[in-house]
Amino acid sequence: MALSARIRTKDGWAVSHAVVTVTDMTGTQVLRAEADDEGVVRDGTPLAPGAHTVIITAVGYAPVASTALVTASGRAEVGSVTLARQGGAELPPPGVWTVDPVHSGVGAVAQHLGISSVRGRFTEFSASIEVAADDVAKSRVEAVIRAGSIDTGNALRDEHLRSADFLDVENYPEITYRSSGLSVAGEDRWVVHGELSMRGVVRAVDLDLAYLGTGADPWGGTRAAFRAGGELRREDFAMNYNQVVAAGIAAIGTTLRVELEVQAVQGELVGGV
Repeated sequence: MALSARIRTKDGWAVSHAVVTVTDMTGTQVLRAEADDEGVVRDGTPLAPGAHTVIITAVGYAPVASTALVTASGRAEVGSVTLARQGGAELPPPGVWTVDPVHSGVGAVAQHLGISSVRGRFTEFSASIEVAADDVAKSRVEAVIRAGSIDTGNALRDEHLRSADFLDVENYPEITYRSSGLSVAGEDRWVVHGELSMRGVVRAVDLDLAYLGTGADPWGGTRAAFRAGGELRREDFAMNYNQVVAAGIAAIGTTLRVELEVQAVQGELVGGV
């Protein structure tokens, strides 16, 4: 092969839609080749010996340019090239990712008596993530949570939380979240903008998102990990129940801290323990 190159993200995953363009020192294009599904470029077009400019581009990534020396045999080894996300912030490779509920968690924390916290989690939920290729800020998240799956470790408390005083699961069995866009908050950090529907009330809710990285799983798939969190006010969702104890202290705090630990699989969910 006259030209060979491997195009990767900083996590080491293939950028399959990358394009390599080679120009001679006069600026004339002498070769253009696309990466395969493995992010590898192989092209047999003979090149004239001497210095050439190699430009690697991919939608959603910052371009990279370098100088390559073509040998007398007409070969140029570009080697492994790492592309960074446009704007410097990273997300997983573009496409649809399915959240694995077995290895993910949806939790909430509320203040109790003003001195400690009560933690709960939802055990039944589904979600998907679509990472946009052209503009990563247009990536989308959709999630559905079964409100009745709330679990705080206390059966009496859980039944009360399912009642009309709080989640009202009989009339509103699902909690949904749909994002409307992302904005960069730093390298590997984003703010997800979206709408949360709970108890028949829809409110704008932002989530702070951290991308933790991507890696292979034992079942032949690719997984990405995220951590996200945000704050809700109970009264925004018509949950006004409270009990006042001594000195005017409310038994339950007015705000809830949402804590999400997410593991998503590229494509459809397969395998897992």
